[in-house]
Amino acid sequence: MTTLDDASAFGAGSALPALPEDWERCLAVAAHPDDIEYGTASAVARWTAQGKQVTYLLATRGEAGIDGLHPDQAGPLREAEERAGAREVGVETVEFLDHTDGIIEYGPALRRDIVRAIRRHRPEVVVSGAFDVRMIGGMTNQADHRVVGLAALDATRDAGNRWIFPELAEEGLEPWDGVRFVCLAGSDRPSHGVDITGEPLERGIASLAAHAEYTKGLGAHGFEPRPFLTWAAGMAGPALGVEAAVLFDVHQLAFEGPPPWEQ
Repeated sequence: MTTLDDASAFGAGSALPALPEDWERCLAVAAHPDDIEYGTASAVARWTAQGKQVTYLLATRGEAGIDGLHPDQAGPLREAEERAGAREVGVETVEFLDHTDGIIEYGPALRRDIVRAIRRHRPEVVVSGAFDVRMIGGMTNQADHRVVGLAALDATRDAGNRWIFPELAEEGLEPWDGVRFVCLAGSDRPSHGVDITGEPLERGIASLAAHAEYTKGLGAHGFEPRPFLTWAAGMAGPALGVEAAVLFDVHQLAFEGPPPWEQ
């Protein structure tokens, strides 16, 4: 098993390509407030600075995330922190699905909710989290993260099929098969990277810092935003040949140009 002080856990030593950026709209799908901020938000900052539109979709409000705070209080607090963190990286639209924190169930209801968002926002790129039991550095992935990451990947295909969740057509939501890439953060087998050197990383740090009450509630298990994100981005950078990077396992859903057998 790799360890967190092993650079290869972050893809260092590999020759990874940069994620293509010839697109305009992205939907970032996560289980909880703060999930996107542990790295991906820095890539989001780069993209919004380029004029791209990024929307956040959260399956829960993170109401079970603070041991010392009742869910009725934690949910609104964490929602507010997520909206503040999103603004730090240029994201204005943050939506919540109100699934139950800690016990999100994989199935048609979750997939339908994500499909609804995909058909409404019509992204070309969907970003979510890795759904393996073990993630980067051999860490055990959390249950909600696994469920939402897999559902996000599956929903991108569902969104383009009018016979899956046909009831969405009654809401005026026509099929959307325009998702080109699904980018999964936290994988121990990344395939692409995004250069976040400089301002994008700084804005990503500010985004995670907006989750101050949540981080404080973690006690000894919490991470200080600047040292943690700087270290993680620096560990990932060599895989892309840059100072700081975020790495993704990218599922390409359509051929770019003619398929190989026609070339």
